[in-house]
Amino acid sequence: MPALTQIDTDQKLPTLHDFFHPGGILANSSLAFEHRAGQYTMAKQIEQSFADHRHLIVEAGTGTGKTLAYLLPALRRAREHKQRIIISTGTKNLQEQLFFKDIPFLETLLGPLRVCYMKGRANYICKQKLYALRDNPLLTGLEEISQFHSIIQWERTTETGDRAEVEDLPEHSSLWHKLDARSEVCLGQTCPNWESCFITSMRRKALESDIVIVNHHLFFADLSIKQQAAGAPDAGILPEAAAVIFDEAHELEDIASQYFGIALSNARFDELARDTETMLRAKGVTTSAIESATQTIRERSKLFFASLPVGSSDLGRLEFIDRADFLEARGDAYLGALNSLQRLEGELERLREVDEAAGLRKRAADIRNHLKFLLESTDPNTVFWIERRATSGLRNAARSGAAASTPFAFSTHLLATPIDVSTLLAETLFTHYPSVILTSATLAVAAQDGTPSFEHLKRRLGIPFPKELVVPSHFDYAKQALLYLPPGMPPPRDPNFLPQAAEKIRRVLEITRGRAFCLFTSHAQMRELHDRLLTQLPYPLLMQGSAPRHILLQQFRDTPNAVLFGTSSFWQGIDVQGEQLSCVIIDKLPFAVPSDPIMKARTDAITAAGGNAFNDLQVPQAVIALKQGFGRLIRSLSDRGVLMLLDPRIRTTRYGATFLDSLPPYARTDDITEVERFFEPIKTHAPRP
Repeated sequence: MPALTQIDTDQKLPTLHDFFHPGGILANSSLAFEHRAGQYTMAKQIEQSFADHRHLIVEAGTGTGKTLAYLLPALRRAREHKQRIIISTGTKNLQEQLFFKDIPFLETLLGPLRVCYMKGRANYICKQKLYALRDNPLLTGLEEISQFHSIIQWERTTETGDRAEVEDLPEHSSLWHKLDARSEVCLGQTCPNWESCFITSMRRKALESDIVIVNHHLFFADLSIKQQAAGAPDAGILPEAAAVIFDEAHELEDIASQYFGIALSNARFDELARDTETMLRAKGVTTSAIESATQTIRERSKLFFASLPVGSSDLGRLEFIDRADFLEARGDAYLGALNSLQRLEGELERLREVDEAAGLRKRAADIRNHLKFLLESTDPNTVFWIERRATSGLRNAARSGAAASTPFAFSTHLLATPIDVSTLLAETLFTHYPSVILTSATLAVAAQDGTPSFEHLKRRLGIPFPKELVVPSHFDYAKQALLYLPPGMPPPRDPNFLPQAAEKIRRVLEITRGRAFCLFTSHAQMRELHDRLLTQLPYPLLMQGSAPRHILLQQFRDTPNAVLFGTSSFWQGIDVQGEQLSCVIIDKLPFAVPSDPIMKARTDAITAAGGNAFNDLQVPQAVIALKQGFGRLIRSLSDRGVLMLLDPRIRTTRYGATFLDSLPPYARTDDITEVERFFEPIKTHAPRP
């Protein structure tokens, strides 16, 4: 593996023993330290895996201190062997926590560290686009004009170009999409702003760093680009490294599937037309033929996407596309879209003296090739499907209760997704990097004998012969958490399930005095139960969709006795410590929707290969999701609370034992009086509504 390019220190870092043992460096730090044998064991296993060039899977229970358990071995390996390590996190929030909180803390103990963090290109401003728009402003509405003036002022002083620094920029700003540094129109080293480019600066920092902190989306986007470029030296954005550590590794299959697949939307055609016009007008080289070609792209793509078999009322609907039937019935719309792209490529070919034209031409060719693959490919490991998504205008209208500001407040996406990514990952990830470390609090699923097993993860990701480790949580779940399984609940499909669920939730929330997450497997069921309980409970009820996720979470933290109703995005990645969250309620075992195109394709493939799709895929995925949901409750040694699962199948089916055996060792009851007794010691101190 390539060595680091500019390491200028030979100062050794402390051994793991000196750092982690009772009375060691960590114990004498400002951190409230309690020696955790599991943390030290995990750190030693990671260090040994680096030395042995082996892959490692670690399930590290909540409270283990896994962040420091992988950071120190990574820093030691990079420093002593001059080999770069990439750390990839599940979210940008965790990525920033590592860089802005954990690394500065370690620097107080270890001295300066050579660490940087990288986000995807769309998070950074493109100076070339910004200056082109400044010189030839094509802005829509007062909001874009105001945002543009803010961005112009900010760009003069920013050192990173990261949009996160622009506090008043809306999450779904249409202006930012015109200015970000996505690779499609990047001029590379021919750009007049190459030397001062924020992407160039970020890459330089990465080449000078021991540790590069990224997120899973950036890592797999980069891996996919490098795979498609077949070893081209300038492909991708991440530098070479000797090892990768994945935190929140339970998300890898879904994210890898997304980036090894293809997605094409009507918005992508519109953006190509808009960017072509904007860039060439700014250069003063646009022609009437190009203007005509971009207008044709808009018209033909609109006709093509309108012809796809998804009605305007089917927002969020996922479905297979029978491509043979579609091509027979509407092949003219498909060929019209293809030809419009080819025409633009030809017109841009005439502008050889214009640097920007080459990037735009390649972008048009990429869209044309993707469209051709989506409609004509016969790859047996790919499922082809359609999704219609709400755009920011429709989402914002939904939050405010208003009508959408435009009849086109949605985008249609034509997608191709790998059915099985194990071979792809074996070839591009596990063969390329000598050591890949996968860790999370939720990776193992109980085997038939009840012991934790990583077979599901190894099979789905194609991990060859890894070392394995399960580190129990530092928390005392038997004392801190009570799992309540209410008796007499009907099956989820029974008409009586919802009214009985409402009654059980009401009763438990009265005992806990609110202070709860109610997590659901469907938006419809969430809304139904929220509306049923709205007039029955004296506590503030917050519901997903009424405000952005981060605002809802802050409202929950700041509002005594609040109850938050949420679906999948609230099942993981959320940390609320203390009495404010004293209860987590889950309506059903979180099985994926069987009609989902990707899930159906994967279950069909397992069945065709002679496997049992329910036991081999659906149950393990649901187990990990349930562990994630329940994992929101106990986040510190002082947390206490009740978990309630309303789905009786966890006790009435054979597979229910797999769920129970996979959960932490919670105390368990089906007696509501035990729930009341659990809260008696703190009942008098609980805030009243």
